Amino acid sequence: MAIADSIAKVESFVISIPRDVPYLGALRTGETVNERGYFVRKGNRSVYPRTDMSVLVKVTSKSGAVGWGETYGIVAPGAVIEIIDDLLGPIMTGRDPRDPGVLHEDLYDLMRVRGFFGGYFVDALAGVDIAVWDLAAKLAGAPLARLLGGIRETRIPAYVSGLPKPTLVERAAMAQAWIAKGFDAVKFAAAVADDGEVAEMKALRAAVGPKPKIMCDMHWKWTALQAIKLIDAMDAHDLFFAEAPCQPEDIDGQAHVASSVRTSVALGEEWRTAYEYRPRFIRRCMDIIQPEMGHTGVTEFMKIGRMAEAFHCKVMPHASIGIGIFQAASLHAAAALPNVPYHEYQHSIFDKNLRYVSGDMRCESGFFHLPSGIGHGVEPAADVWQHAVKR
Repeated sequence: MAIADSIAKVESFVISIPRDVPYLGALRTGETVNERGYFVRKGNRSVYPRTDMSVLVKVTSKSGAVGWGETYGIVAPGAVIEIIDDLLGPIMTGRDPRDPGVLHEDLYDLMRVRGFFGGYFVDALAGVDIAVWDLAAKLAGAPLARLLGGIRETRIPAYVSGLPKPTLVERAAMAQAWIAKGFDAVKFAAAVADDGEVAEMKALRAAVGPKPKIMCDMHWKWTALQAIKLIDAMDAHDLFFAEAPCQPEDIDGQAHVASSVRTSVALGEEWRTAYEYRPRFIRRCMDIIQPEMGHTGVTEFMKIGRMAEAFHCKVMPHASIGIGIFQAASLHAAAALPNVPYHEYQHSIFDKNLRYVSGDMRCESGFFHLPSGIGHGVEPAADVWQHAVKR
């Protein structure tokens, strides 16, 4: 019988890694960085940090074993830190780390009656959940994917996300360069498509030729009717999927778009639980889902992925700003699911920050390589701590 172990300590850290070029590309006219280091993209009215901001979570067991997690902390990371340090960590102390699913459910229940079934509370829960799963897998001496049902693939197809160049000509050339490196799919961002989505789509198709897949992240910019018109126009150039065509709370609009266009609709990076996905599945709002490990954690990610299977939807996980911890967990979860044709590859973040994690995780020639070893396969490297924010 295995020797009993328990959680002894939970720690959290804010990491802020400088960027030469802001996320999604150079700032446009009227976009400025404020005194807190944030700026608003005029193209989608969303706020972003000037640096790559993330929250790391370290869970240490009584035996000295360590699990690492990471969560979405790109704005106001102090909110996530406070929830972990003041609430989740102390309640987790003394619990058995080999019961990550049970622990996740118990922690989720803490604030359910107060309406905190989303937002920063669930982001904080995602970070500790990833860490506990990593710890549980290490204590079992197994890769995380094996605990999640088994390893189906050790290479996961990747699509190139974002073309952060200032002009359309340069973005088209960048897309062409990625295809030349062995990738077969690219996605552009409507928020920085300065000449409009249709012009962007047309130029990219001309650059890469007829075979590669092209996706458009529409960044929730449009009403349902506007989105349908735009998607139809882009589909003339063989659009592979339209992501986030209308506002995330507009379930009726999402369903209307999905039932009215001839291309796939992808949704879900901003949803954190199976409860948020369920009504969209029922309404057939999409046929591709994009769960973000930094929002969901491992437990909810797998619930969502299995639910997608039941509704015959594909899973193409979202990849947000981070150092690579939740990216590794996302790859392990993706490797355990049967319906994952692609994983998003945020090259401007992943490649730059790969030096800040140990392990053999990488993306090359069109594929992510599943990190080897036990747990989710990566840990923070020594260099990352120079970017820890003092508290």
